[in-house]
Amino acid sequence: MRLGTVTGTLPVVPDANRPLAGVRGLLLDLDGVLILAGRPIPGAVDALTELERRGVPYRIVTNTSLWSRAALARYGESVGMRVSPDRIWSALSVSAAYTRRRFEHQPLYVLASEDARSEFVGQWLLSNAEAAARGAHAAAVVVGDSPEEATYGNLNAAFRLLRGGAELIGMHKNRWWITGDGPTLDSGAFVAGLEFASGRKAVILGKPAAAFFRQAGSELQAEIAATPTGRIARHDLAMVGDDLWTDVLAAQRAGLRGVFVLSGKHGRDDLRKAAGQKRGGGRPAFVANSLADVVAELD
Repeated sequence: MRLGTVTGTLPVVPDANRPLAGVRGLLLDLDGVLILAGRPIPGAVDALTELERRGVPYRIVTNTSLWSRAALARYGESVGMRVSPDRIWSALSVSAAYTRRRFEHQPLYVLASEDARSEFVGQWLLSNAEAAARGAHAAAVVVGDSPEEATYGNLNAAFRLLRGGAELIGMHKNRWWITGDGPTLDSGAFVAGLEFASGRKAVILGKPAAAFFRQAGSELQAEIAATPTGRIARHDLAMVGDDLWTDVLAAQRAGLRGVFVLSGKHGRDDLRKAAGQKRGGGRPAFVANSLADVVAELD
């Protein structure tokens, strides 16, 4: 019996020597776990295949907001990772769902790529020219990964909309990521800049927001509840990531087990730093070289 399985007896606490004992589902980061600098990490494709073979449910949970889920799925297939769009839980898709609920029939200014904006289908999106027009109004400014869109003019238009009362939404607040050109500035810098200039605090919808992990975890729990495994607790899910703070420790604060892999941007020096950090720090439940090692550790 696994921790959190609903039965007529008391749950068994996992063996401390086997920190992944009882894990029945995985949330997998994309960058640093499956791909790095645009290429599959060695062993990642085989690891996904093994999860499929063993029937272990999983979701790809990513702060990548440059591409829509459909585009991410197409890219995955091009490198041998067949993951359907409905298995992808992104900061972009969560943000589009949030604005659809909260700002129905209201204008939005979304700083994102053209493909990313397709996730907002049916919503009222201002063009750059409309956002920059004198007297323009928006219910919210939404900032995502937008290398071509994050110009001074567009950011200034966003700033003026915020001064006019728009809500500031950050799809995420990542500081940097790794591309084929090396460490690269991420859109969290623009979110922080707009916060500083406007005096408005952003609503962050991607990782490390606890709600992001809870929602993704609930979807996975619902899928597992329909299998012979039955209902499970959130602690029976593990978040696998290469970012100690945004992925791993944030997931642990949300009630999941955090698994840190050394295949991405953070390394053992970061482990030591996080362990000694009083606020926002801690230790992951498990450390592995790669996703392949994580899958091998599952029972």
